[in-house]
Parts: sequence; structure tokens; C-alpha cells
Amino acid sequence: MPDSAWPNAQATTAAQPRLRVAVVHEWLSAYAGSERVVREILAIYPQADLFAVVDFLSDEDRAKLFGKSATTTFIQRMPFARKKFRGYLALMPLAVEQLDLSGYDLVISSNHAVAKGVLTGPDQVHICYCHTPIRYAWDLQHQYLREAGLTRGLKGALVRAMLHYVRLWDYRTAAGVDYFVANSGYIARRIKKIYGREAAVIAPPVDIEAFPMVAAKEDFYVTASRMVPYKRMDLVVAAFALLPERRLIVLGDGPELAKIQALAGPNVTLLGYQGDAVLRDHLQRARAFVFAAEEDFGILPVEAQACGTPVIAYGRGGVADSVVVSGPAPTGVFFEEQSAAGIAAAVRAFEAMAIDPAACRAQAERFGVQQFRASFADFVKAAVPGKRAGAA
Repeated sequence: MPDSAWPNAQATTAAQPRLRVAVVHEWLSAYAGSERVVREILAIYPQADLFAVVDFLSDEDRAKLFGKSATTTFIQRMPFARKKFRGYLALMPLAVEQLDLSGYDLVISSNHAVAKGVLTGPDQVHICYCHTPIRYAWDLQHQYLREAGLTRGLKGALVRAMLHYVRLWDYRTAAGVDYFVANSGYIARRIKKIYGREAAVIAPPVDIEAFPMVAAKEDFYVTASRMVPYKRMDLVVAAFALLPERRLIVLGDGPELAKIQALAGPNVTLLGYQGDAVLRDHLQRARAFVFAAEEDFGILPVEAQACGTPVIAYGRGGVADSVVVSGPAPTGVFFEEQSAAGIAAAVRAFEAMAIDPAACRAQAERFGVQQFRASFADFVKAAVPGKRAGAA
């Protein structure tokens, strides 16, 4: 097991063979944040083969992964797997161990649940890009059980027993990873706490070119998210009930929509789910983007800054890496208490500041696609001795 998060660089020569690369992702059902990471890894290593527990991507989403289809596990063929594959979590450790990766020099797992549990040998290098250790099996277990209504009864007891088994397996399989890469300092600390392993930090790629900067701002605030409990959209809306003279626009829908509608005053406009163009337009014009979740990384705050828009955020999680709140060029304000009053106070503090849209854009550019590709490729070159680890 390596002693350091960053490998020692190894000399390479043009005569060395091309790497045989396997990329393992948990499940391919939609193109979202973690799949964007997979896309950029495949862009670096176009010769790579793709593996997943299940692969139900649409043709449109598959095109974003360069048309690659994944080699899948037996869960792909289980009843109702297309819509209910997460219900087979208890079988996923067994399933992912059945993937035969013995023919590859380098295995890259894109992990937030079970992908890092693939079996590799002593002459293979396994790099895990960890979006997060499996949250609902570790420190967020109790929150997950409460939100799912599983704190009592036989079903709750069975789920807790299953999660106990998953924790044991998850901890054991960390030993099979040669190098961990975390998407933020926050996740690196979780990896250290849970697995006892150091992790390098390489932020995920953000398509900042899709969010051009607009310097002129209008007099409204914006928030956007899926309306589920941990996103705390209810707190953002409740905060603006304390700020009746400020206008808030809310984008997104989800299970908590009715609750949030009930909290919304006349100064809050709920637009429901909107596509990328509407989101981009509001991020570009807003006075600031308000973000109340504790996220592993958080792509939206970076997209807002790419638009030249400051961020008002709960100061825990990945935003600690992506938003600057001190020094000569701040790009936002943190609130330390996840409450309506805390958010309202942060809005008032923000209004007493002068934040340059150009500083926000410059901060966002640290998280672009090319920066990710360069950092990840350099990491692999150092980690894989005696192989030509660069892109094909």
C-alpha cells in the first residue's frame, strides 16, 4: 500500500507499451455529475474499456461517453433492474467482484458506492477516483434511515443489518486500492476517517465554457437544486421570508416541492424544473447564488462563479475548496449555521461587500475540463511505473 497520496513519478520512454486501461463505474442510468468525470477519464484514455454494475444509458447520454457500452454484471438481468437496480445494493458487492479485469494494467474506479471493490492483482495499479465513501452506509446512515422511514420495524432492522455488511465489505476493499483521489478536501478527510488512507485531491471537471461571464447583474438572488431534504432548499426560501425586500428565484422540483411552496412568500418565485439554458440565464443575471447543502463537491457554485456571480453558501463540504471568502479577491460568503437566520445574515453581509465578477470567473477557471485532464493524467503517469501512461 502506498505511503503517500501522491505517487512518486516514474521515468517513461516512447518504447514502452500502451496501457491497457479499465474504467469501472457504479451504474450507468443517466448522465450526471459522476458520469462527467467518467467522460473526461475516457477522453484521456480513449483505448479504455468500460465496466459497470448496470448500463441503461439512453442513446443520447451514451454519445456523451463517446458511444461506449459497459460490460455489466448479473444485476443487469435481474427483474425490474432498469428502474429498481438500487434495490439490489446488497448483491452489488458480489456482482462487482465478478468483473474480470485481469487483462488490464491500470484499473480506474469511479466510486461512490461499490466500484472500488473490483478485484485486482499485484501487478495491476488500481486508482480510485472517490466521489464519496458510500454515504448512506457510513456517517449519513441515520439521516438516510430517518428520511426513508426505516428507523423502526422489521424492514428497518433488515436494512440496518444490510448496511452493516456493506460497511465491513467497503472497509475491507479499500485495501485493494493503490491510490485514492478525492474530488475535494472534504472527501479526502472522509476517506482518511473511514478507510485510514491518504487521498490526493483533484476537483471534478466543470464545463465552465458553457457558462460565460456576464458582469451586469440584476436585483434578484437565485437558488437551484433538486428538492430533497439534504439540499435544504426549505431553509433558503424561509430565509427570504426574513428578507421581504429581496427577491429570490427558485429553480428545481422534487419530493419537497409542496413544503417549499407553502414557505414561499410574495418575494419568492418558484419556476420548477428548468433546462440548462434557463439555469444559465438566471445564474448569469443574478446578484448572487444561494446554496444551503453540504455537498461532496458542488458543481453549481462553480458554474455560478463562471458566470461572474458570487456564491452565498453553507461553509462546509466541497464549497470550502471552490469559493473564496477571504483575501483580496473574495468570490462569496459562507454562513456557519445551516438555518434560515444564518442564511439571512449571510445575505446582509454579502450586500456590504464588493465582489468583482472577474474574480469569480477566475476562480471558476481553476476547475475547468482541461485542468482536470492535465491533473489526472499527470497523477496516473506518476502512479504507473514502466508504462506509457499518457493519453493515446
